[in-house]
Amino acid sequence: APHAPSLDRVDVLQPTTFAIMVSLAALWQANGIHPDAVIGHSQGEIAAAHVAGHLTLPTATKIVTLRSQTIAHHLTGHGAMMSILTTPEWVQEALTPWDGRLWIAAVNGPASVSVSGDP
Repeated sequence: APHAPSLDRVDVLQPTTFAIMVSLAALWQANGIHPDAVIGHSQGEIAAAHVAGHLTLPTATKIVTLRSQTIAHHLTGHGAMMSILTTPEWVQEALTPWDGRLWIAAVNGPASVSVSGDP
């Protein structure tokens, strides 16, 4: 039997998490839960745009798939990212010794920061 591609691959993981997000939203809506607003980050932005009615499911799926393939084929291996559960201020100070090699890539919340840089 053929083996499923690994979830370690970004071109597999991102469409999978997108499918889970969209499916959960559909399940909630089927049970009468209709949010006034939705937000997302990364592929979650695309899922949120679909759930909000701004993208059809085929269009949103195509965007997520092409985006994840672009990341896998053109960006993977050229750098690394890591999520840190602390404040942006703490991270900024902690990165001082690595100036120019590591930096804040995204502030995901008051105590969640992603850094990126050399692998």
